[in-house]
Amino acid sequence: MEDCQETLFKALTAAITVNDEDAARELARTICGTGDPNSERIAEVANGLNTFLLLFGGSLVFIMHGGFAMLEAGAIRSKNAMNILLQTILDAAAAGIMWYCVGFGFAFGQGEKPNKFIGDAMFGLARYSTHMTGSGVGRWTDFFFQWAFCATAATIPAGAVAERFNFNAYLGYSMFIAGFVYPVVAHWAWCPQGWLGFYTIDPLLGTGYIDFAGSGVIHMTGGLAGLIGAAMVGPRLGRFDADGNPVEMPGHSAILVVLGTVLLWFGWYGFNPTSMLAIDTIAAANVVGRSAVTTTLSGAAGGIACLLGGFIRRRGWDLVGLCNGILCGFVAITACCHVVEPWAAIICGLVAGIWFDFLCWVLLKLKIDDPLSAGPMHFGTGMWGVFFTGLLAKQEYITEAYGRTEDHMFGAFYPHSNGKILACQVIGILAIIGWVGGTMTIFFGIFKMCGALRIPPEVEEMGLDRSKHGGSAYNGTGITVSPSAPGNDVMRNKQQPSAKVLPMNG
Repeated sequence: MEDCQETLFKALTAAITVNDEDAARELARTICGTGDPNSERIAEVANGLNTFLLLFGGSLVFIMHGGFAMLEAGAIRSKNAMNILLQTILDAAAAGIMWYCVGFGFAFGQGEKPNKFIGDAMFGLARYSTHMTGSGVGRWTDFFFQWAFCATAATIPAGAVAERFNFNAYLGYSMFIAGFVYPVVAHWAWCPQGWLGFYTIDPLLGTGYIDFAGSGVIHMTGGLAGLIGAAMVGPRLGRFDADGNPVEMPGHSAILVVLGTVLLWFGWYGFNPTSMLAIDTIAAANVVGRSAVTTTLSGAAGGIACLLGGFIRRRGWDLVGLCNGILCGFVAITACCHVVEPWAAIICGLVAGIWFDFLCWVLLKLKIDDPLSAGPMHFGTGMWGVFFTGLLAKQEYITEAYGRTEDHMFGAFYPHSNGKILACQVIGILAIIGWVGGTMTIFFGIFKMCGALRIPPEVEEMGLDRSKHGGSAYNGTGITVSPSAPGNDVMRNKQQPSAKVLPMNG
């Protein structure tokens, strides 16, 4: 704008016969738009609007912790409800401290010698006001919004290792993924200096990896970490009998599962649309609105797919299956909600639900016990969402969201596509698997070698609430859980474990 004013000023002073520099400069400001006394006010309102978007969207993402807490507590046995609630809240707190100390800097820091692998500035928010923070320079709401994302990635694995994981190991994991594992992936995909992302300075293959709100960066990262933890800690006592057949261990409250699902659904409207980071232009507003529509359709389609799949297998309508399918649809569309058509979002959700059911069957065959199916849901359908982006991303929507107009830059299923977006999506999937798989296997392996990954069998049978947290989640409420209710612990039922229960192998 200043260059425009200066050029016009010189031209006008040369053209005006009367040597009136003040009049010429005022005319230049008017033509360039800065002469309007409302222009600065308009810029202030736009900044306030964008700030509110991130503040409100980040708050919606944080509400998802309530959803995770309710969903996970309801899907496990009542004797471990307090433990899983504690872990969920712990993730938010631990992520907050680690994100402040090192995580935000590793993810978005661009110092004097920036590199493509990891950030190198803004540790402890040092020199925050002069650094690019994500959506601008020195924006406080960037830290807040990105912390909410980091905390979500950290809490995903809680359900995968529920009811038998050592609390000390979980605390260490929560800090490790929030402070190092997740920030590195975020730097690759979302920092301008990263090597992977679509809007980085030097994008992969000249195109880059598209992951709008984190099907890969957040959900694949958290889901794979949980899956590795579940495999290494071993199944819960009684989950498989001596013949290797799975034994049902239903959660104690379908009501909490539904409440958690609805809270997560509500929170996803902050998770996906707000990832545009701004809403002060027509194009940005279109992207935000489209993201909300496609998110809704994909979640609905995923729920219907799992509901019908459950009916075909069991000849009954499965409430929990419906809830799981809805969440799978949301996870999958998170990568591409801004660049796909509504009909494509429905396909994305339908396939996500079917893919989820298949992966759950595979885990049972491998005898991996994941009480919340967090691995199939977040890692499995997150991977599908990343891949799907490479198939049906639309060029018009890509241009609207990113401002890039290169030819043939769209999904592989559209005619004349050069296939580069799909190639970048596959490379991104492999990179995330390699990074998270390597770091988390080493991390959990160290705890397992030290015998600190799993709780003792007698503690597991008693339940973590009574043995580690001083009582039941339902103590003092006047509510009593029926001893015959499915999913409650064998100690309360005064029963002995089945003779066919396999010994703990963790």
